[in-house]
Amino acid sequence: MTIHLYGIPNCDTVKKARVWLDAQGQAYTFHDYKKEGADPDRIAGWIAAAGLDVVVNRKGTTFRALSDEDKARAADAATAPALLAANPSVIKRPIVEHDGGLLVGFKADDWAAALG
Repeated sequence: MTIHLYGIPNCDTVKKARVWLDAQGQAYTFHDYKKEGADPDRIAGWIAAAGLDVVVNRKGTTFRALSDEDKARAADAATAPALLAANPSVIKRPIVEHDGGLLVGFKADDWAAALG
């Protein structure tokens, strides 16, 4: 199974997800938004697959610091991908692409069902 994990390495949830994958013996590639950036087309695909409300992290400090105009852009599936690419901390973490689909956020039970 091919697993691609997207996130920020110092994010606690990403750390938990990586520990879980390692404990399961699952090989994966890690895409660090801070070093490698985020692709608007890929983000648009995630939004199409999982929904805007799932992909946008509205709980984080980065989202709360956005202007009202940018918050409105984050609420529109047409403009959100470019905004999220420019502000990858506003993307819910981690996101995993795997042969069977997409996982957003980390819940061990959901991951075990999808990747186990």
